[in-house]
Amino acid sequence: MRGAVAALIQSCLILLARADQWLKDSENCELNRKQSELNSFLWTIKRDPPSYFYGTIHVPYTRVWDYIPENSKQAFQESNIVYFELDLTDPYTISALTSCQLLPQGENLQDVLPRDIYRRLKRHLEYVKLMMPSWMTPDQRGKGLYADYLFNAIAGNWERKRPVWVMLMVNSLTEADIKTRGVPVLDLYLAQEAERMRKRTGAVEKVEEQCHPLNGLNFSQVIFALNQTLLQQESLRAGSVQVPYTTEDLIRHYNCGDLNSVIFNRDTSQVPNFNNVTLPPSEQVTAQEIDSYFRQELIYKRNERMGKRVKALLEEHPDRSFFFAFGAGHFLGNNTVIDVLRRQGYEVEHTPAEQPLKRPTSPESEDHRKEFPALEPFLHELPHRGHDHLDEEHLPHLLFPPDSLELLEKAERKMLKKKRRNKQKKQRHRHFNDLWVRIEDR
Repeated sequence: MRGAVAALIQSCLILLARADQWLKDSENCELNRKQSELNSFLWTIKRDPPSYFYGTIHVPYTRVWDYIPENSKQAFQESNIVYFELDLTDPYTISALTSCQLLPQGENLQDVLPRDIYRRLKRHLEYVKLMMPSWMTPDQRGKGLYADYLFNAIAGNWERKRPVWVMLMVNSLTEADIKTRGVPVLDLYLAQEAERMRKRTGAVEKVEEQCHPLNGLNFSQVIFALNQTLLQQESLRAGSVQVPYTTEDLIRHYNCGDLNSVIFNRDTSQVPNFNNVTLPPSEQVTAQEIDSYFRQELIYKRNERMGKRVKALLEEHPDRSFFFAFGAGHFLGNNTVIDVLRRQGYEVEHTPAEQPLKRPTSPESEDHRKEFPALEPFLHELPHRGHDHLDEEHLPHLLFPPDSLELLEKAERKMLKKKRRNKQKKQRHRHFNDLWVRIEDR
Protein backbone atom coordinates (compact mmCIF):
# COMPACT_ATOMS: atom_id res chain seq x y z
CA MET A 1 0.00 0.00 0.00
CA ARG A 2 2.78 2.38 0.77
CA GLY A 3 6.27 2.70 -0.71
CA ALA A 4 9.29 2.72 1.58
CA VAL A 5 7.57 0.15 3.76
CA ALA A 6 7.95 1.19 7.41
CA ALA A 7 7.88 4.92 6.80
CA LEU A 8 4.90 4.66 4.52
CA ILE A 9 2.86 2.55 6.86
CA GLN A 10 3.75 4.80 9.76
CA SER A 11 2.17 7.66 7.85
CA CYS A 12 -0.95 5.80 6.79
CA LEU A 13 -3.45 7.97 8.66
CA ILE A 14 -1.03 9.52 11.11
CA LEU A 15 0.36 12.19 8.79
CA LEU A 16 -2.96 13.00 7.24
CA ALA A 17 -5.00 13.25 10.40
CA ARG A 18 -2.73 13.49 13.43
CA ALA A 19 -3.67 9.93 14.31
CA ASP A 20 -1.10 9.86 17.11
CA GLN A 21 -3.32 12.19 19.12
CA TRP A 22 -6.44 10.27 18.18
CA LEU A 23 -4.98 6.97 19.27
CA LYS A 24 -3.94 8.56 22.57
CA ASP A 25 -7.43 9.96 23.03
CA SER A 26 -8.85 6.59 22.10
CA GLU A 27 -6.80 4.80 24.72
CA ASN A 28 -7.94 7.32 27.34
CA CYS A 29 -11.58 7.00 26.37
CA GLU A 30 -13.47 5.11 29.00
CA LEU A 31 -16.20 3.61 26.79
CA ASN A 32 -18.93 4.56 29.26
CA ARG A 33 -22.30 2.97 28.72
CA LYS A 34 -24.33 5.62 30.56
CA GLN A 35 -26.60 7.28 28.04
CA SER A 36 -25.67 10.76 29.23
CA GLU A 37 -21.99 10.08 28.55
CA LEU A 38 -22.35 8.60 25.06
CA ASN A 39 -21.74 10.66 21.94
CA SER A 40 -23.98 10.00 18.99
CA PHE A 41 -23.86 9.83 15.22
CA LEU A 42 -27.48 10.96 14.97
CA TRP A 43 -28.68 14.19 13.36
CA THR A 44 -32.28 15.41 13.26
CA ILE A 45 -33.77 17.01 10.16
CA LYS A 46 -36.16 19.47 11.79
CA ARG A 47 -39.56 19.18 10.17
CA ASP A 48 -42.93 17.69 11.08
CA PRO A 49 -42.62 14.75 11.37
CA PRO A 50 -38.87 14.79 12.00
CA SER A 51 -36.44 12.75 9.92
CA TYR A 52 -32.95 11.55 10.78
CA PHE A 53 -29.42 11.04 9.51
CA TYR A 54 -27.44 8.27 11.16
CA GLY A 55 -23.74 7.57 10.60
CA THR A 56 -22.74 3.90 10.42
CA ILE A 57 -19.42 2.09 10.10
CA HIS A 58 -18.75 -1.19 8.33
CA VAL A 59 -17.90 -3.42 11.28
CA PRO A 60 -19.86 -6.23 13.00
CA TYR A 61 -22.84 -4.65 14.70
CA THR A 62 -22.19 -6.58 17.91
CA ARG A 63 -18.96 -4.58 18.40
CA VAL A 64 -20.76 -1.23 18.56
CA TRP A 65 -24.40 -1.89 19.42
CA ASP A 66 -24.10 -1.39 23.19
CA TYR A 67 -22.55 2.06 22.60
CA ILE A 68 -25.29 3.33 20.29
CA PRO A 69 -27.55 5.72 22.25
CA GLU A 70 -31.12 4.65 22.84
CA ASN A 71 -32.51 7.70 21.06
CA SER A 72 -30.68 6.63 17.88
CA LYS A 73 -32.31 3.20 18.08
CA GLN A 74 -35.65 4.80 18.84
CA ALA A 75 -35.35 7.07 15.79
CA PHE A 76 -34.86 3.98 13.63
CA GLN A 77 -37.81 2.17 15.19
CA GLU A 78 -40.18 5.13 14.88
CA SER A 79 -39.31 6.08 11.30
CA ASN A 80 -41.67 5.03 8.53
CA ILE A 81 -39.05 4.74 5.78
CA VAL A 82 -35.40 3.67 6.00
CA TYR A 83 -32.94 4.56 3.25
CA PHE A 84 -29.40 3.29 2.74
CA GLU A 85 -26.67 4.04 0.24
CA LEU A 86 -27.50 0.93 -1.83
CA ASP A 87 -30.64 -1.19 -2.05
CA LEU A 88 -29.54 -4.26 -0.12
CA THR A 89 -32.63 -6.27 -1.04
CA ASP A 90 -32.41 -5.95 -4.81
CA PRO A 91 -30.83 -8.94 -6.65
CA TYR A 92 -29.88 -6.56 -9.46
CA THR A 93 -27.40 -4.94 -7.08
CA ILE A 94 -25.45 -8.18 -6.88
CA SER A 95 -25.47 -8.69 -10.63
CA ALA A 96 -24.39 -5.11 -11.33
CA LEU A 97 -21.54 -5.26 -8.82
CA THR A 98 -20.37 -8.52 -10.34
CA SER A 99 -20.14 -7.19 -13.88
CA CYS A 100 -18.52 -3.99 -12.64
CA GLN A 101 -15.67 -5.85 -10.95
CA LEU A 102 -14.80 -8.24 -13.76
CA LEU A 103 -12.35 -7.75 -16.60
CA PRO A 104 -13.75 -7.73 -20.15
CA GLN A 105 -14.75 -11.12 -21.50
CA GLY A 106 -11.76 -13.25 -22.40
CA GLU A 107 -9.23 -11.32 -20.30
CA ASN A 108 -7.48 -12.58 -17.19
CA LEU A 109 -5.41 -10.77 -14.60
CA GLN A 110 -2.25 -12.48 -15.80
CA ASP A 111 -2.76 -10.84 -19.20
CA VAL A 112 -2.89 -7.28 -17.86
CA LEU A 113 -0.58 -7.17 -14.83
CA PRO A 114 3.20 -6.79 -14.99
CA ARG A 115 4.77 -10.22 -14.50
CA ASP A 116 6.49 -9.36 -11.22
CA ILE A 117 3.34 -7.96 -9.60
CA TYR A 118 1.27 -10.93 -10.75
CA ARG A 119 3.84 -13.35 -9.26
CA ARG A 120 3.91 -11.46 -5.93
CA LEU A 121 0.13 -11.33 -5.83
CA LYS A 122 -0.20 -15.05 -6.42
CA ARG A 123 2.40 -15.80 -3.74
CA HIS A 124 0.59 -13.59 -1.22
CA LEU A 125 -2.77 -15.24 -1.87
CA GLU A 126 -1.15 -18.64 -1.39
CA TYR A 127 0.16 -17.40 1.96
CA VAL A 128 -3.31 -16.18 2.97
CA LYS A 129 -4.89 -19.50 2.03
CA LEU A 130 -2.27 -21.33 4.09
CA MET A 131 -2.76 -19.09 7.13
CA MET A 132 -6.52 -18.76 7.07
CA PRO A 133 -7.30 -21.90 9.13
CA SER A 134 -5.28 -20.45 12.01
CA TRP A 135 -7.11 -17.13 11.68
CA MET A 136 -10.57 -18.64 12.10
CA THR A 137 -12.20 -18.45 15.52
CA PRO A 138 -13.90 -21.35 17.36
CA ASP A 139 -17.16 -19.40 17.14
CA GLN A 140 -16.89 -19.26 13.34
CA ARG A 141 -16.24 -22.98 13.12
CA GLY A 142 -19.19 -23.58 15.41
CA LYS A 143 -21.40 -21.82 12.87
CA GLY A 144 -20.18 -24.09 10.10
CA LEU A 145 -17.80 -21.57 8.54
CA TYR A 146 -14.47 -23.04 7.46
CA ALA A 147 -11.29 -21.61 5.99
CA ASP A 148 -11.40 -23.16 2.50
CA TYR A 149 -15.00 -22.13 2.08
CA LEU A 150 -14.33 -18.55 3.17
CA PHE A 151 -11.18 -18.19 1.07
CA ASN A 152 -13.02 -19.35 -2.04
CA ALA A 153 -15.88 -16.99 -1.19
CA ILE A 154 -13.54 -14.00 -1.04
CA ALA A 155 -10.81 -14.82 -3.56
CA GLY A 156 -12.10 -17.75 -5.59
CA ASN A 157 -12.36 -15.80 -8.85
CA TRP A 158 -9.52 -13.33 -8.36
CA GLU A 159 -7.90 -13.88 -11.75
CA ARG A 160 -11.00 -12.52 -13.49
CA LYS A 161 -11.23 -9.30 -11.48
CA ARG A 162 -10.03 -5.86 -12.48
CA PRO A 163 -6.75 -4.93 -10.76
CA VAL A 164 -8.32 -2.18 -8.63
CA TRP A 165 -10.77 -4.67 -7.12
CA VAL A 166 -7.97 -7.16 -6.51
CA MET A 167 -6.15 -4.40 -4.63
CA LEU A 168 -9.22 -3.88 -2.40
CA MET A 169 -9.54 -7.64 -1.93
CA VAL A 170 -5.91 -8.00 -0.83
CA ASN A 171 -6.29 -5.07 1.54
CA SER A 172 -9.16 -6.84 3.30
CA LEU A 173 -7.60 -10.33 3.42
CA THR A 174 -6.10 -9.92 6.87
CA GLU A 175 -6.41 -11.88 10.08
CA ALA A 176 -8.42 -9.12 11.77
CA ASP A 177 -10.86 -8.96 8.85
CA ILE A 178 -11.32 -12.72 8.62
CA LYS A 179 -12.14 -12.98 12.32
CA THR A 180 -15.13 -10.66 11.83
CA ARG A 181 -16.89 -12.81 9.21
CA GLY A 182 -20.11 -14.39 10.44
CA VAL A 183 -21.85 -11.41 12.05
CA PRO A 184 -23.67 -8.75 9.99
CA VAL A 185 -21.98 -5.39 9.81
CA LEU A 186 -23.94 -2.50 11.32
CA ASP A 187 -25.39 -1.18 8.05
CA LEU A 188 -26.47 -4.66 6.97
CA TYR A 189 -28.04 -5.42 10.35
CA LEU A 190 -30.12 -2.25 10.15
CA ALA A 191 -31.22 -3.21 6.63
CA GLN A 192 -32.26 -6.65 7.87
CA GLU A 193 -34.17 -5.13 10.77
CA ALA A 194 -35.93 -2.59 8.56
CA GLU A 195 -37.10 -5.43 6.33
CA ARG A 196 -38.14 -7.59 9.28
CA MET A 197 -40.09 -4.68 10.80
CA ARG A 198 -41.82 -4.27 7.42
CA LYS A 199 -40.60 -0.74 6.94
CA ARG A 200 -40.37 0.68 3.49
CA THR A 201 -36.72 0.72 2.41
CA GLY A 202 -34.76 2.24 -0.44
CA ALA A 203 -31.44 3.57 -1.66
CA VAL A 204 -30.13 6.98 -2.66
CA GLU A 205 -27.45 5.61 -4.97
CA LYS A 206 -27.14 3.21 -7.87
CA VAL A 207 -24.49 0.51 -8.01
CA GLU A 208 -22.79 2.17 -10.96
CA GLU A 209 -22.34 5.40 -9.01
CA GLN A 210 -20.28 3.61 -6.38
CA CYS A 211 -18.52 1.23 -8.74
CA HIS A 212 -17.50 3.31 -11.75
CA PRO A 213 -15.26 5.78 -9.87
CA LEU A 214 -13.09 2.86 -8.78
CA ASN A 215 -12.78 1.73 -12.38
CA GLY A 216 -11.99 5.30 -13.41
CA LEU A 217 -8.36 5.20 -12.27
CA ASN A 218 -5.95 4.97 -15.18
CA PHE A 219 -3.83 1.85 -15.53
CA SER A 220 -0.59 3.31 -14.17
CA GLN A 221 -2.39 4.56 -11.04
CA VAL A 222 -3.98 1.15 -10.46
CA ILE A 223 -0.61 -0.60 -10.78
CA PHE A 224 0.91 1.88 -8.34
CA ALA A 225 -1.89 1.24 -5.83
CA LEU A 226 -1.67 -2.54 -6.15
CA ASN A 227 2.12 -2.46 -5.79
CA GLN A 228 1.92 -0.34 -2.64
CA THR A 229 -0.70 -2.68 -1.18
CA LEU A 230 1.49 -5.71 -1.83
CA LEU A 231 4.51 -3.96 -0.35
CA GLN A 232 2.65 -3.41 2.87
CA GLN A 233 1.33 -6.96 3.08
CA GLU A 234 4.77 -8.38 2.33
CA SER A 235 6.36 -6.31 5.08
CA LEU A 236 3.66 -7.41 7.52
CA ARG A 237 4.28 -11.03 6.64
CA ALA A 238 8.00 -10.53 7.24
CA GLY A 239 7.26 -9.00 10.65
CA SER A 240 9.29 -5.89 9.85
CA VAL A 241 6.42 -3.49 10.57
CA GLN A 242 3.16 -3.35 12.45
CA VAL A 243 -0.08 -1.78 11.37
CA PRO A 244 -0.49 1.44 13.38
CA TYR A 245 -4.21 1.88 12.71
CA THR A 246 -6.56 -1.10 12.73
CA THR A 247 -10.22 -2.00 12.71
CA GLU A 248 -10.03 -2.08 16.50
CA ASP A 249 -8.98 1.57 16.50
CA LEU A 250 -11.86 2.45 14.19
CA ILE A 251 -14.33 0.68 16.49
CA ARG A 252 -12.88 2.38 19.56
CA HIS A 253 -13.20 5.83 18.01
CA TYR A 254 -16.78 5.09 16.99
CA ASN A 255 -17.75 3.80 20.42
CA CYS A 256 -16.07 6.81 22.04
CA GLY A 257 -18.08 9.13 19.80
CA ASP A 258 -15.11 10.70 18.02
CA LEU A 259 -16.67 12.90 15.34
CA ASN A 260 -13.41 13.55 13.47
CA SER A 261 -13.99 13.30 9.74
CA VAL A 262 -10.70 11.83 8.54
CA ILE A 263 -11.03 8.73 10.70
CA PHE A 264 -14.33 7.73 9.14
CA ASN A 265 -13.68 8.99 5.61
CA ARG A 266 -11.42 5.97 5.08
CA ASP A 267 -14.24 3.63 6.10
CA THR A 268 -16.67 5.57 3.91
CA SER A 269 -14.59 5.94 0.74
CA GLN A 270 -13.49 2.29 1.11
CA VAL A 271 -10.02 2.90 -0.32
CA PRO A 272 -6.66 3.22 1.44
CA ASN A 273 -4.48 6.31 1.35
CA PHE A 274 -1.26 6.22 -0.65
CA ASN A 275 -0.03 9.78 -0.18
CA ASN A 276 3.22 10.19 1.78
CA VAL A 277 5.97 12.77 1.89
CA THR A 278 8.68 10.09 1.98
CA LEU A 279 7.84 8.80 -1.49
CA PRO A 280 10.08 9.77 -4.41
CA PRO A 281 8.80 12.96 -6.12
CA SER A 282 7.34 11.13 -9.10
CA GLU A 283 5.46 8.68 -6.87
CA GLN A 284 4.28 11.50 -4.61
CA VAL A 285 2.55 13.04 -7.59
CA THR A 286 0.82 9.74 -8.39
CA ALA A 287 -0.23 9.24 -4.77
CA GLN A 288 -1.60 12.77 -4.55
CA GLU A 289 -3.54 12.32 -7.78
CA ILE A 290 -5.10 9.10 -6.49
CA ASP A 291 -5.99 10.64 -3.13
CA SER A 292 -7.49 13.74 -4.76
CA TYR A 293 -9.43 11.66 -7.28
CA PHE A 294 -11.02 9.41 -4.70
CA ARG A 295 -11.74 12.25 -2.30
CA GLN A 296 -13.58 14.07 -5.07
CA GLU A 297 -15.34 11.05 -6.60
CA LEU A 298 -16.13 8.93 -3.54
CA ILE A 299 -16.79 11.64 -0.94
CA TYR A 300 -17.61 15.10 -2.30
CA LYS A 301 -19.51 14.20 -5.49
CA ARG A 302 -21.40 11.44 -3.74
CA ASN A 303 -22.33 13.76 -0.85
CA GLU A 304 -23.74 16.30 -3.29
CA ARG A 305 -25.71 13.67 -5.16
CA MET A 306 -26.96 11.95 -2.01
CA GLY A 307 -27.98 15.24 -0.41
CA LYS A 308 -30.05 16.27 -3.42
CA ARG A 309 -31.82 12.93 -3.48
CA VAL A 310 -32.55 13.14 0.24
CA LYS A 311 -34.11 16.56 -0.38
CA ALA A 312 -36.27 15.14 -3.18
CA LEU A 313 -37.48 12.31 -0.95
CA LEU A 314 -38.37 14.68 1.87
CA GLU A 315 -40.34 16.88 -0.51
CA GLU A 316 -42.09 13.90 -2.11
CA HIS A 317 -43.18 12.53 1.29
CA PRO A 318 -43.70 15.53 3.59
CA ASP A 319 -45.82 13.53 6.05
CA ARG A 320 -43.37 10.65 6.49
CA SER A 321 -40.46 10.20 8.85
CA PHE A 322 -37.21 9.04 7.22
CA PHE A 323 -34.15 7.37 8.71
CA PHE A 324 -31.12 7.79 6.40
CA ALA A 325 -28.32 5.38 7.40
CA PHE A 326 -25.12 6.26 5.51
CA GLY A 327 -21.44 5.83 6.28
CA ALA A 328 -20.42 8.21 9.08
CA GLY A 329 -17.88 9.93 6.81
CA HIS A 330 -20.72 11.36 4.72
CA PHE A 331 -21.77 13.53 7.70
CA LEU A 332 -18.37 14.66 8.95
CA GLY A 333 -15.86 17.20 7.65
CA ASN A 334 -16.43 19.54 4.70
CA ASN A 335 -19.03 19.39 1.93
CA THR A 336 -21.11 16.81 3.77
CA VAL A 337 -24.61 15.54 3.05
CA ILE A 338 -25.74 17.72 5.95
CA ASP A 339 -24.18 20.79 4.31
CA VAL A 340 -26.11 20.04 1.10
CA LEU A 341 -29.41 19.92 3.03
CA ARG A 342 -28.62 23.13 4.90
CA ARG A 343 -27.87 24.97 1.66
CA GLN A 344 -31.32 23.89 0.51
CA GLY A 345 -32.88 25.59 3.51
CA TYR A 346 -33.29 22.62 5.87
CA GLU A 347 -32.37 22.88 9.53
CA VAL A 348 -30.27 19.91 10.60
CA GLU A 349 -28.94 19.62 14.14
CA HIS A 350 -26.75 17.09 15.91
CA THR A 351 -28.77 15.08 18.43
CA PRO A 352 -26.95 14.27 21.71
CA ALA A 353 -27.51 10.92 23.37
CA GLU A 354 -29.57 12.29 26.24
CA GLN A 355 -31.83 14.49 24.08
CA PRO A 356 -35.41 13.18 23.76
CA LEU A 357 -36.75 12.82 20.23
CA LYS A 358 -39.30 15.39 19.14
CA ARG A 359 -42.78 14.10 18.48
CA PRO A 360 -44.83 15.06 15.41
CA THR A 361 -47.50 17.69 16.02
CA SER A 362 -49.57 17.82 12.83
CA PRO A 363 -52.72 15.63 12.57
CA GLU A 364 -51.44 14.06 9.36
CA SER A 365 -48.17 12.92 10.86
CA GLU A 366 -49.94 11.63 13.95
CA ASP A 367 -52.18 9.47 11.74
CA HIS A 368 -49.14 7.89 10.15
CA ARG A 369 -47.54 7.43 13.55
CA LYS A 370 -50.53 5.32 14.59
CA GLU A 371 -49.56 2.79 11.93
CA PHE A 372 -46.80 1.71 14.34
CA PRO A 373 -48.50 1.86 17.77
CA ALA A 374 -45.70 0.07 19.64
CA LEU A 375 -41.97 0.00 19.02
CA GLU A 376 -40.89 -3.43 17.84
CA PRO A 377 -37.75 -4.70 19.61
CA PHE A 378 -34.64 -5.53 17.63
CA LEU A 379 -34.29 -9.18 16.71
CA HIS A 380 -31.16 -9.97 18.72
CA GLU A 381 -32.76 -8.42 21.81
CA LEU A 382 -35.69 -10.84 21.74
CA PRO A 383 -35.56 -13.82 24.16
CA HIS A 384 -33.54 -16.76 22.75
CA ARG A 385 -32.72 -14.88 19.54
CA GLY A 386 -29.20 -13.62 20.01
CA HIS A 387 -26.82 -12.88 17.15
CA ASP A 388 -25.47 -16.43 17.42
CA HIS A 389 -28.77 -17.80 16.15
CA LEU A 390 -27.76 -18.45 12.56
CA ASP A 391 -29.06 -21.22 10.36
CA GLU A 392 -27.67 -22.53 7.10
CA GLU A 393 -30.22 -20.68 5.00
CA HIS A 394 -29.17 -17.30 6.39
CA LEU A 395 -25.40 -17.78 6.39
CA PRO A 396 -24.64 -16.49 2.88
CA HIS A 397 -25.87 -12.95 3.37
CA LEU A 398 -23.93 -12.69 6.62
CA LEU A 399 -20.62 -14.06 5.42
CA PHE A 400 -19.99 -13.20 1.80
CA PRO A 401 -18.11 -9.99 1.12
CA PRO A 402 -18.70 -8.32 -2.25
CA ASP A 403 -15.30 -9.54 -3.42
CA SER A 404 -17.10 -12.89 -3.79
CA LEU A 405 -19.97 -11.75 -5.95
CA GLU A 406 -19.82 -14.79 -8.21
CA LEU A 407 -20.66 -16.91 -5.16
CA LEU A 408 -23.31 -14.43 -4.09
CA GLU A 409 -25.00 -14.93 -7.44
CA LYS A 410 -24.88 -18.69 -6.98
CA ALA A 411 -26.34 -18.31 -3.49
CA GLU A 412 -29.03 -16.03 -4.85
CA ARG A 413 -29.96 -18.55 -7.55
CA LYS A 414 -30.07 -21.31 -4.95
CA MET A 415 -32.34 -19.22 -2.77
CA LEU A 416 -34.66 -18.45 -5.70
CA LYS A 417 -34.92 -22.17 -6.52
CA LYS A 418 -35.75 -22.88 -2.91
CA LYS A 419 -38.43 -20.20 -3.00
CA ARG A 420 -39.98 -21.77 -6.09
CA ARG A 421 -40.08 -25.13 -4.33
CA ASN A 422 -41.90 -23.48 -1.43
CA LYS A 423 -44.52 -21.51 -3.33
CA GLN A 424 -47.18 -22.88 -1.02
CA LYS A 425 -45.80 -20.66 1.71
CA LYS A 426 -47.56 -17.35 1.55
CA GLN A 427 -44.74 -15.20 2.78
CA ARG A 428 -40.97 -15.50 2.92
CA HIS A 429 -38.40 -13.00 4.05
CA ARG A 430 -36.11 -11.69 1.35
CA HIS A 431 -32.43 -12.47 1.69
CA PHE A 432 -29.72 -9.93 2.13
CA ASN A 433 -26.18 -9.83 0.94
CA ASP A 434 -23.23 -7.92 2.32
CA LEU A 435 -22.70 -5.54 -0.58
CA TRP A 436 -19.98 -3.27 0.73
CA VAL A 437 -16.27 -3.81 0.47
CA ARG A 438 -14.77 -3.26 3.87
CA ILE A 439 -11.46 -1.52 3.27
CA GLU A 440 -9.84 -0.25 6.43
CA ASP A 441 -6.70 1.78 6.00
CA ARG A 442 -4.04 -0.63 7.26
